[in-house]
Amino acid sequence: MAIVISVILFVALMAAISYFGYRRYARPGGIFEQLGGKATITMPVLGTVEEEEGGLLVTLIQQIGEKVPINPDDASLLRRDLMMAGYHSTKALAMYQASRVLSTIGFVLIALGARGFVTTNTVLGIVIPVGAGLIGYFLPSIILDSRISKRHETLRLSLPDLLDLMVVSVEAGLALDQAIQYVSKELVNAHPDLCQEFQIVTLEIRAGSRRIDALRHLAERTGEPELRKLVAVLIQTDRFGTSIADSLRTHSDFMRVRRRQDAEERAGKVGVKLVFPIFFLILPSMLVVAAGPGLLQVFKYLFPMMRSVQLSS
Repeated sequence: MAIVISVILFVALMAAISYFGYRRYARPGGIFEQLGGKATITMPVLGTVEEEEGGLLVTLIQQIGEKVPINPDDASLLRRDLMMAGYHSTKALAMYQASRVLSTIGFVLIALGARGFVTTNTVLGIVIPVGAGLIGYFLPSIILDSRISKRHETLRLSLPDLLDLMVVSVEAGLALDQAIQYVSKELVNAHPDLCQEFQIVTLEIRAGSRRIDALRHLAERTGEPELRKLVAVLIQTDRFGTSIADSLRTHSDFMRVRRRQDAEERAGKVGVKLVFPIFFLILPSMLVVAAGPGLLQVFKYLFPMMRSVQLSS
């Protein structure tokens, strides 16, 4: 029976790897060869591409999310968090609410089905489904927070390249609006998330918003501290009429110094963080290796000797 289960798991794993490799590498590679070489990829202008309608399942999930009652203040905060995570679609809030409901129901059903195999205690039989329901309810929030942190890190790591290209563009004679538009097109392959945010800034400016308001919306929409600092620098530069190139170069140098200081700080904390793994994991192993043979000799010779002395007395 164990051999059959192992074979089934191996076949399922190989099928999943083959499917992923075909969809991720083989199929795009074949299309690339048919096209005959590299092509310049540009991000489509946001707002010109209509959102694709999903299937019946997606529509049903969206309808479930729309039926979930929610406070307007909480809805506003959730929309902000979803935008920070990169979900700008109008369906994002409904899908998030539906994911909470479906996750809660799914975990509760799994707990109800498995509690008979886990325990026969009546109290635990009630506590386990309740706890599973709470886990299912808060799991989407945990995933969303993780997505926000990961996207913030991506935006923060993308900023130096964007600042360098923006400095070059401004020094070449482009205005700030044109530099933002140019940078958002040139770096779309390397840093799509950051370029998408700056493209939204360009669209807001084209729609009639002031540059300062569009930049403030960028800071509020992303919530990333380094982007907030960059927006503050651009707003102050635009307000007081100072050189944009000098301000961007100074901010770029500041970011490099800050990143080096952060790396030195993390390196300085390594020694303290290694204390607990060394004490709980490495030190016991060293004690077993160093003192183990001696203890075996003690158990082998000393205890029989003590027993013989007690018997003779």
